[in-house]
Amino acid sequence: MRRALTAFFVAVAVLCVVVIVLLATGAAGRFFFPHHEERPRTRLVLPPENPGESNASPQERIAWEENINPKVPLDEGEIVISVLNLEIGDDSAGEQIVAFRRTAETVGPVYITYIRFNPRTREYRRHWSESTAATQSATVSLYAADLIGDRNACVIVTGMNSSNEHTLTVFRRDTRLGVDAPFNKIAQIQIDGSIVIIETARSLAYQQGITSGESFTIAAYGQDSSSANILDQIETIYAFNPATGRYQQTRTARIPGSQIEQQRLRELLSGESGVFESFIHDLWYYVSPQGTLDQRQYVYFDTERREIIFFGDETQQSFAWQRSTPTRYGIYVICQNISISTLRRFVDIELESLDSIRIRVSEDVRLKITVSASWDGSYRRAGAISPAEKEPTLRPGIDAVYESPWGRIRFHKTGDYTIAGREEKGRYVFFTANGQELLELRPDDAAGRTPAERMCYLVEPIGNNAFSLLRVRVSAGSVQALHESQIILSEVEVIENS
Repeated sequence: MRRALTAFFVAVAVLCVVVIVLLATGAAGRFFFPHHEERPRTRLVLPPENPGESNASPQERIAWEENINPKVPLDEGEIVISVLNLEIGDDSAGEQIVAFRRTAETVGPVYITYIRFNPRTREYRRHWSESTAATQSATVSLYAADLIGDRNACVIVTGMNSSNEHTLTVFRRDTRLGVDAPFNKIAQIQIDGSIVIIETARSLAYQQGITSGESFTIAAYGQDSSSANILDQIETIYAFNPATGRYQQTRTARIPGSQIEQQRLRELLSGESGVFESFIHDLWYYVSPQGTLDQRQYVYFDTERREIIFFGDETQQSFAWQRSTPTRYGIYVICQNISISTLRRFVDIELESLDSIRIRVSEDVRLKITVSASWDGSYRRAGAISPAEKEPTLRPGIDAVYESPWGRIRFHKTGDYTIAGREEKGRYVFFTANGQELLELRPDDAAGRTPAERMCYLVEPIGNNAFSLLRVRVSAGSVQALHESQIILSEVEVIENS
C-alpha cells in the first residue's frame, strides 16, 4: 500500500512538471486547443509614395496604420492602401472593401477587393478584385454612397493617375442577385480638371424607405482645347442610365474663365515645384453666393510651416500639409488634422483669377467629427501683406490673456501661446470632436521645435470671461477624460505699454 501511494505521488509530481513546462513554452495552448491558432496578420508593407515613408512624420504613420485593418491577409506582393468597413447587402454580416496595389506593377492601377464573412464556414473570405482609374496611392479616397437612389450603396474610389489627372471609379452590385453577386463598374472618369458628384435633395418618402430617390449626376471639368484662354473649361455631365446600368455622358457646356495675362497663367500653372504653393500662401476669405466676402469663414495656407487652417462657425481647425500634386488648374493637397490623426482632407485648389481661387474639399474620416461649415466654393485673397506684418495679422486665432494655475497664459492671433509662469511657449488650436469643443497645446522644446507630444483639453465655458480645461485623450471613436484636476482660465484685461 505504501509503495502504491509513493508511486501515485511521484506520478502527480511528474505530471505537474510536464504541465509547468508546457505552460512555460507556450505549447499548452497548441496541445489542448490545436484548432485555435492565431492566423498570421497582413504584414504592413507601405508603398513608397504613401505616408509610411521613412521620412514621414509620426502623425502620418499613425493615421496610415489606423486606416489599414483587413479581415484577411492579402496575397504576396499586394500592399494595402485603405480599408472601408460597411454593410452593402441586406444581411448583418460584416463586409470590407480593401484598396491595394501590386508591387510588381510600379506604375499600375490601384485595385479594390471585396471581403465578406461566410456564416457557413465562420470565416472571412475574399471574393473578387477589380482595377480602378487611380494610380497614385497617397491620393486615393475610398467611401460608399447611394448614388442611384435605390438605397444600394455604391463603392466610390477617387484619386489621381500618373498624368496628374483626377479620376473617379464607381462600383455597384445588383442586390436582387444576392449578396454574392459581383460588383459592376458603372462609371470610370479621368480628366485634367476636377470631378464632382452633384447631389440632389431626396424626398421624405425616400428617407423613410417608401420610394426610390433621384439618381445623382457626375460633373467633370476639363480644358477647352478650342480656346486660347487657359482657364476656359468644358463641363461634361454624366447621368445614370437604367437601361445600360452605367453612367453615360448626357451633355456638355463651355464655361468661360477669367481673362488673365496668359504668360502669367502659364507660370502659375506650369507644375513647377513651389510656384503655385507660393501663390496661395495667404489668407483667403469665402465668397458668398451673392458675391460678397464672408470674413466669418476663411482658409489660411501656410506653405512655410506646412499647415492649412480652416475657420468657420467660430471653430478653428488646423491641418498638417502632408503632400501636394500639381493639377491642370492648380494643386491637389492632402492634409491631416493635427489633433485627430484619423481625419484627413483632400483639398482641390483651382485658379479662378489672380486674386481668387476655387476650393473643393472632401473628407476622409474614421472618427465622427462635427464639421458644420461647407468649405467648397470661391475664395478671395485677403490682401497683399508684406512679410514683416504677415505673421501677426494673417494667422487665425484669438488674442486674449488668462490667469491660470500655470501662470499668465496669452493666446496670440498667430496661433502661438506663451505661459509666463513656466516660461513655456508653443502652438495652440481649438477644434471640435464628437460635439465637444477641445483645445490642444503643443509646447516647443528647448530648440524651439514643436515635438510630437501634444496635450488635449476639454473646454467648458464658465460665464463670459472664463472657461475650464480638463485633460482628455482623443481616440478613434471617443474623447476620454484622464481624471486630472480641472484648470480654470480667467480672462484679464491687459493694458499695453504698462
